[in-house]
Amino acid sequence: MSGFDYIPAPKDGAAWVTGASAGIGRATVLRLADEGWTVFATARNAAKLEALAQLDRNIKPAPGDVTDPQAMKQIVQSITAKTPLALSLLNAGVYHPMRAPEFTAAKATQTFDVNLTGVSNCLEPVLSHLWERRTGCVALVASVAGYRGLPRAAAYSATKAGLIAMAESLAFDLAPRGVRISVVNPGFVKTDATSVNDFNMPFLMETDEAAGRIVDGLKRGGFEIAFPRRFAFILKALRLLRPRSYFWLTRKMIGWDEVIAREDGPTSPNRD
Repeated sequence: MSGFDYIPAPKDGAAWVTGASAGIGRATVLRLADEGWTVFATARNAAKLEALAQLDRNIKPAPGDVTDPQAMKQIVQSITAKTPLALSLLNAGVYHPMRAPEFTAAKATQTFDVNLTGVSNCLEPVLSHLWERRTGCVALVASVAGYRGLPRAAAYSATKAGLIAMAESLAFDLAPRGVRISVVNPGFVKTDATSVNDFNMPFLMETDEAAGRIVDGLKRGGFEIAFPRRFAFILKALRLLRPRSYFWLTRKMIGWDEVIAREDGPTSPNRD
């Protein structure tokens, strides 16, 4: 296999997980801690992090807001002053579902600030550390929604597509240096964020199962960790279709015409 794909994560050092107070992040922190990792957990809610740390002595709260670049630098500096940073899972993100009539620049900007700029704020100190160490792994949690635009996800899909491209670009520099960058592309996972969706979510997965897929994928190595595999394969195949076919198949797969009929009334006779 190409060195760009399979660079093992080092065993000496700690893990850092952002977006750790709920959902996939929280479940992954618990899974890593259970496997013996010392895990520094970051989120804005310090009380939730303290409660999480009570579940496993390997979990160390490191509260902070990913939109604050100085705070992220200080967290990474605090961690690396004690131990090398072997694994970073940059998971913090927000999801504001918006149909076209509900689209606002404010919600889009917040999505960009957390999902893209927030990751960048974490990447800067992490990559500086890993570049000097010449080893380590950093994983960006994107989504299969980054393969193509999905309904209600204009801003969200845009950020996740950006994260996939960001990871691909950085791999060209990092792999020859012995540093692995991976992108995690989950499908639908049962969280507070997805609970607002009112359409069919194929292959919906529990957070514990998603965390297991992430941790197992990080141990195996490889650039992309995508799951559920069948759903990821379907969406990757849809990337090859012309827009007309993509829109038609996606509407059928998630029952989007029923959503529109329920919210807006009968569909236009001019629709495909």
